[in-house]
Amino acid sequence: MNPRLLRVAGPVILIAVSLIAVVAGLAYGGGAAAPQLADPGPVVRWGLPIATVVVNLSAATLVGSLVLALFALPAGERPFEIALDTASIGAAVFTVAAAATGYMTFLNVLNAKPTLDAVFGQQLGRFLVESPLGQAWLLTTIAGAVLTVLTFAVRSWIPTLLVAILSLAALVPMGTQGHAGDEASHDAAVIALVLHLMAAAVWLGGLVLLVVIRPAMSRTQLQATMMRYSSLALVAFVVVAVSGTVRASIGLLGLQNLWSAYGVLVLVKVFALVAMGVLGAWYRRRLISRMADENGSRRFWGVVSLELVFMGIASGAAAALARTPPPVEAPLVGQTPAEVLTGAPLPPELTLERWFTAWNVDLLWTFVVAFALFFYLAGVWRLLRRGDRWPIHRTVLWCLGMFGVFWVTSGPINVYQDYLFSMHMIGHMLLSMAIPLMLVAGAPVSLAARAIRKRDDGSRGGREWILWAVHNPVAKVLTNPYVAAGLFIGSLWGFYYTDLFRWSLYDHVGHIWMVAHFLITGYLFVLSLIGIDPVPYRLPYPMRLLVLIAIMAMHAFFGIAIMMNSGLMVAEWFGAMGRTWGATPLEDQYVGGGVAWSVGEIPTLILAITVAIQWSRSDERHQKRRDRHVDRVGDVELDQYNEELARLAARDARVAARGGS
Repeated sequence: MNPRLLRVAGPVILIAVSLIAVVAGLAYGGGAAAPQLADPGPVVRWGLPIATVVVNLSAATLVGSLVLALFALPAGERPFEIALDTASIGAAVFTVAAAATGYMTFLNVLNAKPTLDAVFGQQLGRFLVESPLGQAWLLTTIAGAVLTVLTFAVRSWIPTLLVAILSLAALVPMGTQGHAGDEASHDAAVIALVLHLMAAAVWLGGLVLLVVIRPAMSRTQLQATMMRYSSLALVAFVVVAVSGTVRASIGLLGLQNLWSAYGVLVLVKVFALVAMGVLGAWYRRRLISRMADENGSRRFWGVVSLELVFMGIASGAAAALARTPPPVEAPLVGQTPAEVLTGAPLPPELTLERWFTAWNVDLLWTFVVAFALFFYLAGVWRLLRRGDRWPIHRTVLWCLGMFGVFWVTSGPINVYQDYLFSMHMIGHMLLSMAIPLMLVAGAPVSLAARAIRKRDDGSRGGREWILWAVHNPVAKVLTNPYVAAGLFIGSLWGFYYTDLFRWSLYDHVGHIWMVAHFLITGYLFVLSLIGIDPVPYRLPYPMRLLVLIAIMAMHAFFGIAIMMNSGLMVAEWFGAMGRTWGATPLEDQYVGGGVAWSVGEIPTLILAITVAIQWSRSDERHQKRRDRHVDRVGDVELDQYNEELARLAARDARVAARGGS
């Protein structure tokens, strides 16, 4: 197909197939059928899912264009400019479509009749400001408007990165309002839907951008860009498949409902997903390498057009599925205090057996752990294949650290931390102190710098972005030992003695922030003291030990302060669970303080021992250098010898400043 013709035909194919699919899905599943009571009218019943399709496609164009530009295209060149222009068009359409969707959602939920009087405007205003559903669409519309301006304005690496992060964040409100808050498995459904939206946006939007930028690139450039896109698409495929499976299982409530109208639409999405996966594997393994040939190029773009058809089917079916009633209504929660607060029944008593058998898998952190393990092991394998060595103990420690993250976020701690303060504190201590020791020892940045291929065409791949993250000014400040220590101990007090603790309990987004914050602050603190990966500045060994002693003292004082607290922290949460087993909430809080005081000090002690060992080894290296120097020069003047020692010490200081241990 002619490149300029495909540039227009590709988006047209996608939009047309999506609209046909959503109309067919609504007709089959009954998503647009008139309700017996409070019918908002056919315009809203059919227009709302169609507007949702437009929101999803435009959001994908926005997000996918920005992500692919950051990962595959050189800044300042014509394809990069086209990518940002495409993103700006997607943002503009996204804003208008989100506003229309929010308006029709208001008409659908409240069955309001559009009028020009003040009462209608007041109702709309209260809906957008006071109700969670209205707030979600208001935030989405505002974010779209901001992104429209920003995508027109930015044209360089870092601003584009910030805009891409904001565009991904703009999808979160859409995901949070896509599942009823009073249904069971609410948090799991929301996380699955948000991940599904983000991954699908990167996948779909990236393919649209490839079609748009094709005329502006040579075949060699396009071939390299396609390989990079296919890597992103592979990751997105995995995330879409797994998150979609989780979300569908929550809606279906059992395989027996697979042949209901809801289940059939799920099967349509599965069929489209499998077809896109097969096509993606075909052009990655066979067709991309043949793009230099005219016939191969024509066949390749024919496959891309077919993939756009299946993407349109999946997008339309998804919008219809969101409006289709599930086969069995999910049971409403709220019968017990625990269900009112957490959205889930109170778990049984914590016994020794349940430390090994209790699981509540967090999909987001499962993906984080899985991809972190995969890419780390892939890097080690690449080094081994080319004959380089990588210490086995670093690989073992990285894997143990990641398994620790999974156990904390998906194992018994995740099951019981909402009900027992002590379990919450155990998770905190592991995330901020024990697990970072293993992750830092794995030296992931050093592995990435050695294993990932360096780009030579002006674009930025994984290696370039990782090294930028390590060496940018913000990282230099955060890895300063005094700053890292301040963040580590300051966040400990600031989290539990402010409303951040309450936010992490009531809002799953707050819980995700809590886990990420503890991991990052702990990692930075350990990295600043013993890390193998480079940091701009390290303290001399005596000062490192002094910092550790101070941190241990403040940490112990924190634990004692909690133990001495006569009042219950977040009493309306831990004191209102209706728990009849185990220690009382106040007694359990005392145990949690003891965990922070005693168990929490063990990783810090290990860290101090590690610093002492590194200090000893450093002295041994200095002694060996002095011995070798005496063997070389024999009986020399004392001042010459001291001058040589000073030179060696200065060199060690420069190595330490560059990140050596």
